[in-house]
Amino acid sequence: MELIKPGTDIDFVSKVKWAVGFSWLLILIGILSLVLHGGPNYGVDFAGGTMVQVRFTHKPPIKDIRAALTPLSLGDATIQDFGAGGTTGTSDFLIRLPLAATEMEDVSNKITTALQDKFGKDGVELQRVETVGPRVGKELRIRAILAVALATLMMGAYIWFRFELRFGVGAAIALMHDVLITVGALSICNYEIDLTIVAALLTVVGFSVNDTVIVSDRIRENMRKNRRDPLAKIINSSINETLSRTILTTGTALLVLVALFLLGGNVINGFAFALLVGFTIGTYSSIYVASPIVLYFERGARRRT
Repeated sequence: MELIKPGTDIDFVSKVKWAVGFSWLLILIGILSLVLHGGPNYGVDFAGGTMVQVRFTHKPPIKDIRAALTPLSLGDATIQDFGAGGTTGTSDFLIRLPLAATEMEDVSNKITTALQDKFGKDGVELQRVETVGPRVGKELRIRAILAVALATLMMGAYIWFRFELRFGVGAAIALMHDVLITVGALSICNYEIDLTIVAALLTVVGFSVNDTVIVSDRIRENMRKNRRDPLAKIINSSINETLSRTILTTGTALLVLVALFLLGGNVINGFAFALLVGFTIGTYSSIYVASPIVLYFERGARRRT
């Protein structure tokens, strides 16, 4: 099945300067959001603390939940509506506590007791408790950053080994571009960065490099067949030849992700959002970031000769 007719000749290379400006704009907006938010919004996995999930038979206002917990002196606790519970009519809430509150003995039982006193014993049920100490949270944060960075470098090294240095550099820059924009989008929408989001970022790296490999392979193949053609023309024709496959692959993946984002509930919402942004920007970067860098390498070599 081909969505793009054979012989289509869209001039992608001529729009590279606009694409570079657009990419920098997205990255800078993401960085600005991170600065205004005081850095990434780390979840309990990375920041440390305690997360308590409770289920109410009838959905109460958040202000009433906070009023019930005020006598416990839990500090700057965050209360979040987690959506519908396991049965019809029930609602789940997440209560995130700072590190100081985790030092309280049996803090989850105290929270449950306080809420049951307010809403009745049959009206509140403790679902789960997660506690992460400051040292463990810091170690997880460092390992997560290293995992994403090493995955990006190794993917670039793989393409360098399979093709040429310029293809590897283009792939590595494109992958860093995708991760930065995805993290910026998560910050703008105030999603928490936790281990699930790290898994999403690693998935984005894998998906993006797959598309880059397809385009790079076609560029190399056309360079051998059309030695006399300018590289800019070869890159354009290669992207056009793989465009139908790119649209089909990315389009079907995005359809699934949209369904997960809309219907998957709050548990998987952040994961699906990260993949939606990452897959979309990864397809864009394989065309407007990775491929043009191959052309820049050739132009730089010409200037030196």
